[in-house]
Amino acid sequence: MARLKEAYLKKVVPAMTKEFGYTNPMAVPKVTKISVNIGLGEATGNSKLMDGAVSELSLIAGQRPVVNKARKSIAAFKLREGMAIGCSVTLRGDRMYEFLDRLVSVTLPRVRDFRGVSSRSFDGRGNYTLGIKDQLIFPEIDYNKVEKTKGMNICITTTAKTDAEGLALLKHLGMPFRTQ
Repeated sequence: MARLKEAYLKKVVPAMTKEFGYTNPMAVPKVTKISVNIGLGEATGNSKLMDGAVSELSLIAGQRPVVNKARKSIAAFKLREGMAIGCSVTLRGDRMYEFLDRLVSVTLPRVRDFRGVSSRSFDGRGNYTLGIKDQLIFPEIDYNKVEKTKGMNICITTTAKTDAEGLALLKHLGMPFRTQ
């Protein structure tokens, strides 16, 4: 079992039950999935960028990503329908807990001048989205093999009903939030 999942069952569930007064342990919010997305608008001109993004995302997530294609043609962006413009991966189960554990304990502390992530990135329903400007903060990425730095969006979906519950859940799981 993943280390973070064990911590969730043994520490987070009792703490959240006490904090929010849940009567049923199944009512305690939990993380359902994590989506990692790399959008590459520049891939319209250089298709080699997409291969690098796919390989890097598969190293980071431990699972092969899906290549996202354009739905519409937009002449101003030199974009045709069906062109590859990004890649994404959705993690669930143990892989999700492993990724979240690595993100919280290894990756985020490697960011230069890191003071914590913003607590304002919740969507109103307890889901959290985090933007990363550089993929080099992940220890799995070899600096010498990177041809271009790419940003990514990490969306953590929870069963929390409110932002306060989602914030408490992620705090208990070890997410380093900035103190305002």
